[in-house]
Amino acid sequence: MNKYKRAFFLLCKLVIVAGAFYFLYKKVFSNQQLPVQEFLNEISILFSKGIWTIILVLLFTDANWLLEIVKWKKLANIEKKTSFFEAYEQCFASFTASIITPNRIGEYGAKALFYEKEKRKNIVLLNLIGNLSQLLITVAFGVVGLVFLMKYYSFHYPEISILKTVLIVSVFVIAFLFRKKIKLLKIRDYFKSISKKIYIEIIGLSFLRYVFFSHQFIFLLYLFGVDTDYFTTLNLLFSMYLIASVIPSISVFDWVIKGSIAVWLFSFVGVNEITILTITTIMWLLNFAIPAIIGSIFVLNFKLEKSK
Repeated sequence: MNKYKRAFFLLCKLVIVAGAFYFLYKKVFSNQQLPVQEFLNEISILFSKGIWTIILVLLFTDANWLLEIVKWKKLANIEKKTSFFEAYEQCFASFTASIITPNRIGEYGAKALFYEKEKRKNIVLLNLIGNLSQLLITVAFGVVGLVFLMKYYSFHYPEISILKTVLIVSVFVIAFLFRKKIKLLKIRDYFKSISKKIYIEIIGLSFLRYVFFSHQFIFLLYLFGVDTDYFTTLNLLFSMYLIASVIPSISVFDWVIKGSIAVWLFSFVGVNEITILTITTIMWLLNFAIPAIIGSIFVLNFKLEKSK
């Protein structure tokens, strides 16, 4: 039985990695909006800026992931002392394992598998705290961006489905009425047991991540010769990240959603569509594709944590 279990576990890891690489390949070579040759022509502009420019663009990505690793390390330490390398491994491996799941929900289970069975429920909750803190920052700045858009630009608002609204409200009402049965009270108590200092640090790290990946986009706009007002650009990005975050999707298609939203938003200030698609593709390659490839190494080397 142990041999069968090991073989099945190995098969699961291979399927995850193969699936990740397949989706990455399809995204790069089957993009109808931006053909590979046209993308290579556009990216040659970036390489013409010199090696130090390329290094600076890469440093934005390094800072983005470094902050995410430090954030997870602080959270994971609540349950078990976790080294920087362990947090690094868990972040990248869970990222790879989650890219074919809706809204990266697979990340919760993937990170939990690195810990003993007794700790996994709490690890899921800690991961939720990390993701909610990032969402909080996205929503806070996104609201500012949308207010700016509504004030200075005119566009059509999406129609609100009454049926969908009723269903969403019903789910929350049912969850409230049966909160004891779904153990919401225990979850609340666990959240309360975590010090306020940790929450402040996690929100601070989430804010810094938001600053870095937003300004990586702005820096790429500058490198491609896009001359737009800094304040306007920031608000367009705030709106883009908020809109993209509320659209349910499989994580690997996040690039398509953000690319389409970015093209729409930056059309208000007359930015070329190809330029925006090139920049969103570069952002996707640096912050998504490369980390997924790194994570695949950790997925293949992963060994299930046994209970004590």
